Amino acid sequence: MIILAIGMPRAGSGWHYNFIKEVMSTTDCVDARLIREQFGLQKILTEVNCNIGVLSLRRLMMVSVPAIMGKTFVIKAHSGPTIWVKLLIKAGLVKPLYIYRDPRDAMLSAQEYGARVLEKQGRPNAFSHLDDFNKALAFFEEYVADWKSWISTDGVLATRYEDFLSDFEQEAARIVHFLNVDPASPAITEIIKKNMPTGSVQAKQGTHFFKGQIGRFRERYSMAEQQTAWDHFGDTLIRMGYEK
Repeated sequence: MIILAIGMPRAGSGWHYNFIKEVMSTTDCVDARLIREQFGLQKILTEVNCNIGVLSLRRLMMVSVPAIMGKTFVIKAHSGPTIWVKLLIKAGLVKPLYIYRDPRDAMLSAQEYGARVLEKQGRPNAFSHLDDFNKALAFFEEYVADWKSWISTDGVLATRYEDFLSDFEQEAARIVHFLNVDPASPAITEIIKKNMPTGSVQAKQGTHFFKGQIGRFRERYSMAEQQTAWDHFGDTLIRMGYEK
């Protein structure tokens, strides 16, 4: 089985993925990096977190081979659902978990992270081109649309970053239950304790967070920019459970 950890960018997806991977490590789950090497999937599952990228038919067919052979492993994605992944979910070959965040905070985080990497490392990353509010807004339109698609997909466990941060134990328990792992296991208790947020998640290795704070867009975006974001995403923000 493929455990698919999907995340809106800058929504705690690294933290979410690492927690899922650690929970599954208490089972017969195989490290996806070993799967990548054994099945020649280096061009399909990239980076440290084995990110599959777009959930295309070709990519899914290639990663499904070890799953069909009885291997269980955890991979990551930031993309929206396709008809192909929905079929695999329905067939029981893919188990998807999705994390999202208030898009306004995610936008701000992406802008700041992109600028910070460019300044400190002298090279751009995936967010460095988001050098103004309008570019960030346009960039996140796709991910807001992806939220609508994932939420309406059967079999997906959705988690809000804000809930993961403020009520981690409850959200962690939901994930453990969804993964059919024994919540009473001492190993699981220790994993939950290890992954607990402590004020800010910036200290957590592999999360890529610098601030991770809730509602910071209200301090950094002008009132006009906040209104523009509401005009673009307001209906969806309400459905997500966020206020103006």
